Amino acid sequence: MVKSLAHTKWMCKYDIVFTPKYRRKIVYNKYKERIVEIIRDLCKWKGVEIIEGTAMVDHIHLLVSIPPKYSISSIMGYLKGKSALMIFDRHANLKYKYGNRHFWSRGYYVSTVGLNEATIAKYVREQEKHDQMMDKITTKEIEDPFRGS
Repeated sequence: MVKSLAHTKWMCKYDIVFTPKYRRKIVYNKYKERIVEIIRDLCKWKGVEIIEGTAMVDHIHLLVSIPPKYSISSIMGYLKGKSALMIFDRHANLKYKYGNRHFWSRGYYVSTVGLNEATIAKYVREQEKHDQMMDKITTKEIEDPFRGS
C-alpha cells in the first residue's frame, strides 16, 4: 500500500531479522509475549507499521513499513536499544543472567521489498496528469528574470 505525505508518495518496506546475543533460546520461553509487546509498542511510537512479524525460537523476523524520514539503521538502533532496556527493566532477573544489558547481538539482516514496474508507471502517469492540471489552474505570469518579460 502506497502512503503519502504532503508532497511525497512512499512505500518503504523492509524484511528484518535480528537475534538475541549468542542466539539464546529465550525469545520463545516465558518472555516471548512480553518481547513481542515491547517491539510492537516501540514501532507504534515511531510510526513504523509491522506488516508481518514472528518471534522464532532464536530470532525475531519482521516485515515493516518505515517512513522515509527514518533510516533503517536508526530504527534498528532504536528498536534493539530501547527493547533491551525495557526487557531488563521489566525482568530484573535477566540482568544477572545476561549482564550489562546486552540482550541483542550486534548485527541484523535487512532486505528491501521492491516495487513492480506497473506501480512506478502508474505513479509517473498520475504525477504528469497532476502537473498538467496545476499548470492550467496557475494564474501566475511566468517571466524571464534576466530579460524582464
